[in-house]
Parts: sequence; structure tokens; C-alpha cells
Amino acid sequence: MFDKILIANRGEIAVRIIRACREMGIRTVAVCSEVDREALHAQLADETICIGPNAPKDSYLNVERILSAALSTGAEAIHPGFGFLSENSRFARMTEQCGLTFIGPSAQCIDQMGNKAIARSKMIQAGVPVIPGSEGIVKNVREAKRLAQKIGYPVMIKAAAGGGGRGMRLAKTPEEFKSMFEAAQLETQSAFGDDGMYLERYIENARHIEFQIMADKQGNVVHLGERDCSIQRRNQKMIEESPSTALTPRLRRKMGADAVKAAKAVSYNSAGTVEFLLTEKGEYFFMEMNTRIQVEHPVTEMVTGRDLIREMIRVAAGEPLSFSQNDVVLQGHAIECRINAEDPEHGFRPTPGHVIELHFPGGFGVRVDSALYSGYTVPPYYDSMLAKLIVHSETREDAVRKMQSALGETVIGGVTTNVDFLYDLMHEEAFLQDDIITIRTMLEEKGSKS
Repeated sequence: MFDKILIANRGEIAVRIIRACREMGIRTVAVCSEVDREALHAQLADETICIGPNAPKDSYLNVERILSAALSTGAEAIHPGFGFLSENSRFARMTEQCGLTFIGPSAQCIDQMGNKAIARSKMIQAGVPVIPGSEGIVKNVREAKRLAQKIGYPVMIKAAAGGGGRGMRLAKTPEEFKSMFEAAQLETQSAFGDDGMYLERYIENARHIEFQIMADKQGNVVHLGERDCSIQRRNQKMIEESPSTALTPRLRRKMGADAVKAAKAVSYNSAGTVEFLLTEKGEYFFMEMNTRIQVEHPVTEMVTGRDLIREMIRVAAGEPLSFSQNDVVLQGHAIECRINAEDPEHGFRPTPGHVIELHFPGGFGVRVDSALYSGYTVPPYYDSMLAKLIVHSETREDAVRKMQSALGETVIGGVTTNVDFLYDLMHEEAFLQDDIITIRTMLEEKGSKS
């Protein structure tokens, strides 16, 4: 097992990893930007190194400075968390070249599955059902428009190297395709430095179902059930649940088997997520694979009782999985809400500021993952997520009531957040009935009025 791990991230995920390392007796090194010198992760780690100015490109995305910090402190491994460099194959490859362990999948896996177009091709070869679409990367609008006509409208335009909802546009007609394609391509070039795109048939009223998988270096792969991430705003997840009310036990077994098949097709090793679209008729299609730990991993931990971060570290050190597929049992229901520094009344615009008062809820089955503390200043340079509020209970109905109570108890003074918005959403009849179509319509209307 490792003696020291560097965490190449910030915020709540960095704190989450530090806590797991502490429990395992592993020392930690935090990296931070200048504005994050007083951040919680920088205070909790055994050692902290400031690696640059506030802009992500000069700090949390600066591969050379992060590797230098790891080598100079004697760290043996690097955990990238999510976002930033977590799906950067160059970073994973350079980490290994420096004699360090990348706590995640191999660079080859990231190359194969991180690129959405290549991943589609791999899944077709493996026999996993995929959404009808382009078979490879398209880079010019003329070729893309010809393919869109063949696929049929409406068509989804996606960044091949994308993620987090960026580089995506929905073209409903041929007339708007050109402008949508060019806008998506410009966004993905800016966000990922890659203008490769691919196309998929747009499936209306589908649920977004993702399966958590875990694999070791001995070839063992298991899934830990699904998460329903269907409630999104502008392709950004807001609320996640496990298990999904839309899946029967038989469908869960079938989709889970295909998720495992997808991971085995690329010799995957680490935590990852295989994402599917589930139609109203019960058909499902592979959408993409995230080659990292997910923001919403706590809901899986709550219903399975498995520490995914700890397991990632174990398998990265060469140990086999500590459990088999037969050991994975989903118990109860878990819900996660993402609390962001944003103003729902004004287009959900980011609202950085100074936290003058803070109270998080507690109680049986309530978990808060956050790096906030009273007196902390939320900087404007990074993602707006402040905390993840997770609840677990025996049934969905009980979990919803627990989340209503937890949100009602949450106080973050000095910074405008989406807490009240989430509280209201938890009381909507459509949410209580798990009517995602109505909820999506409500969110679209809210966005257009803001």
C-alpha cells in the first residue's frame, strides 16, 4: 500500500480523498492555487504545495507543476479526483513515466473510452447496444450535415472529447444544424482543445441511467448498481438517485452485465461509470463512459455500503477487489442534491462570495460532502458546486422526506445558492411521482424565464 498520495484537485472531492487516506493510514499532499491557500483541502492535508496562480491552466491543469510537487514531496501516487486532469491521458501517462502510480484507469483506457467516438466503436465491437449515430469523428459541417440527414432529426451534436454537458447542441431541423454544429464545435475547442465532434440520434423522454463499475488489475470487474441522473438543467446533473424506479430486477441485471462487458472490452481497471439512455419502451443504449470517479458516487456508497475511493486506492496499489458481484446488494434508496453558488432567479449565474454563516444538517442517514466553512470565500475561478447533500432511507418516499428536511435545515449565509430552488423542487408533485418529463419541462420554462 502507498505511504503518501498527492491529490491533484480541490474542493469537496479533495477533502473526500484526504479523509479516505487518513482512514487507511496514508499521508497526503495537497496542491493549491494562490487563492486556495486557505481552502479546507489545503488545511487538512499533511503537506500542501502552492503550484501557481488562480487560473486553472496555471495551477490545477498544470501537469508539470503537479508532477514536480509529487516528486519533491516523495508521493508515490496521484489521485486526480474528478474534473481537471482526471480524464487526461497525457497526465496519466506522464505520471507513470515519472515512476508514480495514477489512481485511475490506464492512459490507454482513457484514450479509448474518454473519446466518445472511439468508445462508440469499441462498444459496437463488444456487442453493447449503442445509439444510432456517426461511426467516427466528424470535423466539418458539410460531412456532419450529410450524416445528420442519414441518422434523422432531431440529432444530438456532441464533442468527441467532451464532458460535463459542454460541446453539446440539439439540432431539431436541417435549417438550424449548421449554426448548432459550429457553436458546439467552438465550445469544445475552447473547453477541451479538440474540435472533433460526433452525432447521435436524439431519443426523446429518455432517462439517463449510469452504472458504477469497479475493476482491478487482475481482470475482475463488478458493477455496483445504477444511478438515475435524469434530472438535469442544460445537460448538467442536479439530482441523482439510486436505485432507479424505472428498472426492474431483470433489466438491472441485463444493463449491469452490459456495463461490465463494456469495461472488460477495454481491460478497464479502477472506478468508472458506464452511461446509458433508457427509453420509455425499456430499450437502452450506451451513451458514454466516464473514466473517473463521479460527483454522484456517494449515492452508490450509501446503498451498497462500499467505499469507492478506498477501493480505487486499493486496486491502484495492485490489490484485487475486496468484493465480488454476489457481494453487491442494493439496500434502501439514496438521493443526492448538488448545492451550488448560483442564482436560480437570474439564469443560474454563478455567485461567488464570502460565507458568513454556515449550518449543515445531520441525523441518521444524512451525509454532507463539502469543503465549506464559516469565513471561507468562494472564489470565482472554479466550478460553482459548494456541497453535496446525500440522504439514505428504506424507501424513496422516506428518502424524499429526509431530503426535504435536510434542505430546510441547510443555511449558507452570505452567498446566494440554489438551496431554496432544490427545496421547492423536492416538494413538486412531479418529483414525488418521479415524473421526469414534467420536471424537465418545468426546468426548461424556469430557464427561459430567468
